[in-house]
Amino acid sequence: MSGTDMGTAGDERLRRWRMVLGGGEADGTGCALTGRDAAMDAALGALYGGGGETGSRRTSGARSAGLGGSAPNVARWLGDIRTYFPSSVVQVMQRDAIERLGLAALLLEPEMLEAVEPDVHLVGTLLSLNKAMPETTKETARAVVRKVVEQLEKKLAARTRATLTGALDRSARISRPRHHDIDWDRTIRANLKNYLPEYRTVVPERLIGYGRAARSVKKEVILCIDQSGSMAASVVYASVFGAVLASMHSIATRLVVFDTAIVDLTDQLDDPVDVLFGTQLGGGTDINRALAYCQSKITRPADTVVVLISDLYEGGIRNEMLKRVAAMKAAGVEFVTLLALSDEGAPAYDREHAAALAALGAPAFACTPDLFPEVMAAALEKRPLPVP
Repeated sequence: MSGTDMGTAGDERLRRWRMVLGGGEADGTGCALTGRDAAMDAALGALYGGGGETGSRRTSGARSAGLGGSAPNVARWLGDIRTYFPSSVVQVMQRDAIERLGLAALLLEPEMLEAVEPDVHLVGTLLSLNKAMPETTKETARAVVRKVVEQLEKKLAARTRATLTGALDRSARISRPRHHDIDWDRTIRANLKNYLPEYRTVVPERLIGYGRAARSVKKEVILCIDQSGSMAASVVYASVFGAVLASMHSIATRLVVFDTAIVDLTDQLDDPVDVLFGTQLGGGTDINRALAYCQSKITRPADTVVVLISDLYEGGIRNEMLKRVAAMKAAGVEFVTLLALSDEGAPAYDREHAAALAALGAPAFACTPDLFPEVMAAALEKRPLPVP
């Protein structure tokens, strides 16, 4: 490598370290930024800096927080980060800005909502602000939420329907099928002992076929969703999956959200945006009361799957909650406990309650949206759940 090339590589390394360290005498790079690099550094400094006036840079060159509570400055900053960073990074920076700098109130302004990059976390924030949202902002907020919901449906719906349709077909196998309902692969495997070498054929003494799962309701699913503030992303994903399940004629889907009160949103499942705006994020938690309501709606226990989505921090009667789960399982209900339905990583949860549910044969685990169709398929077929 020539001296020029080595110098260029060294300069690039210093430039990158300067972007990471934020400038000032202490960073040791002695590197000054210009043009696009300087603009990117200013956007990062406004969020992750250590203090200072709105939109200003300290003379030492160190980063300084520059957003404060000014809507014009925040709107300009939102535009800047969308210019300089990819969408995935923009979403992280937006979330950090809301949490670190207390910008949630600014999202009540239509101009601000039009400037943000929609994502699941932003939807959760908007839902938590729903009751405080002025009328002038609500339509813009619904448009933001609808955009995210449509993106999620496009990503998740086809695979979910395909996976669950297969599970329903398998769970509805019959032993005296019509000709066009015969599952030939399973029938041949079941009758290999009847192979006749001289005729090079299998005599099918026992036929195995698919039931007509799609023509009638075969399974019932109850989604019971904790709407406490920590479950925001789970509420968003569960609402989308609830709408997808409700669109399948062979599954009767009920969606219940709860804190210390219970709201049955089943009649709104044709539009997950209506479901989301029917929730009220925050408040306490009474899992026992919610399960009592769900239990009262079960008419065919052996064909019912109850999915509890909660971090299990119970504010109700713990022993009664566990008794209800045990009673449902004894009646034939498939009971699934998800500590979270999101892609946010390991959640905080009540480990004592999780262990108690596991002892009842209802293991509690966090589930990503990509894994959820497989979990539901296993529950519908009454086989072991694919616990991560």
